[in-house]
Amino acid sequence: MAVTDILNKKNLTRQDIIALLRAEGDDLKLLFDRARQIREQNFGRRVYYRAIIEFSNICRKDCLYCGIRRSNKHLVRYDLDDELILRAARFAFDNGIYSLVLQSGERTDRAFAQRIAHLVRKIKQMSGGKIGITLSVGEQDFQVYKYWYEAGAHRYLLRIEVSDPRLYPLYHPWDDLHKYDRRLECLYYLKDIGYQVGTGVMIGLPLQTLGNLADDLLFFKRFDIDMLGMGPYIEHNHTPLYSYRHLLIPLRKRLILTMKMNAILRILMPDINIAATTALQAIDQMGREKALDIACNVIMPNITPDHRQDYLLYEGKPCTDEGGDACVQCLNKRLEIYRLKPIMQDWGDSPHYFKRTSTPVR
Repeated sequence: MAVTDILNKKNLTRQDIIALLRAEGDDLKLLFDRARQIREQNFGRRVYYRAIIEFSNICRKDCLYCGIRRSNKHLVRYDLDDELILRAARFAFDNGIYSLVLQSGERTDRAFAQRIAHLVRKIKQMSGGKIGITLSVGEQDFQVYKYWYEAGAHRYLLRIEVSDPRLYPLYHPWDDLHKYDRRLECLYYLKDIGYQVGTGVMIGLPLQTLGNLADDLLFFKRFDIDMLGMGPYIEHNHTPLYSYRHLLIPLRKRLILTMKMNAILRILMPDINIAATTALQAIDQMGREKALDIACNVIMPNITPDHRQDYLLYEGKPCTDEGGDACVQCLNKRLEIYRLKPIMQDWGDSPHYFKRTSTPVR
């Protein structure tokens, strides 16, 4: 079936998605043009900012692909104190960015749970309730997620990384800390509590097929997700998966494949938030902006103080030597090139969430 015919269908099948993932040349342009049209129908040329603070690289997990995995002894571990985190949040607020992401490696101890709740409350208090808070701190128990939600967090990002339970053990240790069912259970916890729920996958993993990627997109659709962040897999030389780098497709192809995934997802789920991830820029200097031009509508300027170079999930992470102010100014200029409009004093909540839950828009 021709790409034009597929794009005119109301519902895409798995085989349709695989065909779109294979698109090249004029067919690829048709795919990107359709995604851009749908993006602009739902969001115009607006791009929502989420200032991200990567406040700790201490992690109890040992995922085989991740640079901050527990077993990596080549890493300077850090855990920002509360004062530094709150100062960074104040920087965002003072610079008119009212949406914030707190991200770290995964911990599940009681002190960590209490600390996150304390930080959320302090940020809310400092901003007079004007800052919307997204958390991305891993798998937790239902009561912990609820505790943080009641403290004031309202969005949560927990990437499934691969949606196929048969693939999950290829990229994670075989132990009780790395269970696919647990990951999925946590996503359902978040949804039940009332969070705007985000997830995502890595694209271009060794042994991953186009069929697997099509299944990932259908998983997002079936789960009825509110927001997505997915990026190209980029290897890290201090991880076990690095030994399989000979099985990888070239970085440039991983970049294009990620752009296709974002475009198809925009067609499948027109009103969700899709973030242009930093890994895109690690391959192409303008990778994030190109993704925003086609399908994405969220970007995350990094305002982490002092330790940006130590939160290395993959090799070649860009802009680790610049401060928060430089990062924001640089993004503003980059968006101008693509005629994109930065939106800062807005939480940029997912329209899909309000439709899904029948909740009045804030």
